[in-house]
Amino acid sequence: MKLKRFLLRYYPPGIILEFLRSNGQVESKYIDLLNLSPQTDIDVLATQIMMEEPAITPNKKPQLCKLIEKLIEKLQTHKNQRFVLYKTLKAHILPLTNCAFNKSGDKFITGSYDRTCKVWDTDTGQELLSLEGHKNVVYSIAFNNPFGDRIATGSFDRTAKIWDANTGQCLYTLRGHQSEIVCLNFDSNGYLFATGSMDHSACLWDVETGQQICSFKGHTGEIVSIQFNTDGDKVLTGSFDYTSRIWDTRTGLCVRVLEGHTGEISSAQFDFSSDYAATGSIDHTCKLWDVMSGKCIETLRGHTDEVLDIAFNSTGTKLVTASADSFARVYNVSAGACLGILLGHEGEISKVAFNPQGSKIITASNDKTCRIWNSETGECLQLLEGHTDEIFSCAFNYEGDTVITGSKDNTCRIWRDTLMNEE
Repeated sequence: MKLKRFLLRYYPPGIILEFLRSNGQVESKYIDLLNLSPQTDIDVLATQIMMEEPAITPNKKPQLCKLIEKLIEKLQTHKNQRFVLYKTLKAHILPLTNCAFNKSGDKFITGSYDRTCKVWDTDTGQELLSLEGHKNVVYSIAFNNPFGDRIATGSFDRTAKIWDANTGQCLYTLRGHQSEIVCLNFDSNGYLFATGSMDHSACLWDVETGQQICSFKGHTGEIVSIQFNTDGDKVLTGSFDYTSRIWDTRTGLCVRVLEGHTGEISSAQFDFSSDYAATGSIDHTCKLWDVMSGKCIETLRGHTDEVLDIAFNSTGTKLVTASADSFARVYNVSAGACLGILLGHEGEISKVAFNPQGSKIITASNDKTCRIWNSETGECLQLLEGHTDEIFSCAFNYEGDTVITGSKDNTCRIWRDTLMNEE
């Protein structure tokens, strides 16, 4: 095989090698650089990569060093980054349920109790498409990132739909659940799509044909969280039956049952490596699990009320938990130690997320505000206020310079980094 070219993956940092086989086929190999930091010795790292990848010849070392340098630059966000309100969108005639960016961040989607999903232009705030056809609340939504040419919607009408993101055409209506669909996810390859329902089951679907591949059955309570691992060969579900389950997408079988919580699961997530999973629960705790063995490695305590949301940073080194106790807590994944408590909200925090670089955290609360925090120090960097009702959805774009917030006040707000506006 001949090395054709290098590609970069910024978050989490990595280099993709594209090889050309003698038969003309292109193959890719990923080099994950999850420990990359501004302190990394670029020359030493490049030498190490070359030792492990003989296809990278000495004459390509300068190019490799430049790529590593570019990745390090991307990890560094401006310390004086400040978000200002860019646009307020009267998005829907009823409250929003969720919002999500596509990979490039030039579009985002909002779901609503008004039974629609809308597609927006981030730069102009213009409504591009209104995806209509559901007969009840559009509760869960997603782009098939990184591609962004498909949108999925899950509804209380018991169906999910796959739409063309450019034309708004409904390609498939997925039927099979007996109750409300409350969570969904695409795999990162764009081939598979999973839905979780209040009927205690999850379903796996073929994105290209809209056909059901299999049904994941075994939970005895509503499934409220669903996620693929990075490779797309496993699905993690979190349920009100106090357990999470890991499923094999190739066989449809349950390979691990994660048991130990004493309350309903609110959120279940894989880290990027897919070696670990985390589950947040109404029992006030979050648990870290070894995916291979299914054993609980650590129980993260400290919250005094329900854990409502959890999120890993892009490299899987940190985990943040959001709670009804109005606090968020940041943990070191390898040590299980609490690194910081995010204090300031005056109501429950329903949503939490890291920025792509991992340097900041955003929290959305029913106190009508979002806050942006320094993930290292726990300092509140900014208060995003102006919504007139609780906020239950928020997201960073892929570059980390734009934020969207969705509220019960029927509006969506776009916030932009002031430095970006100056450029």
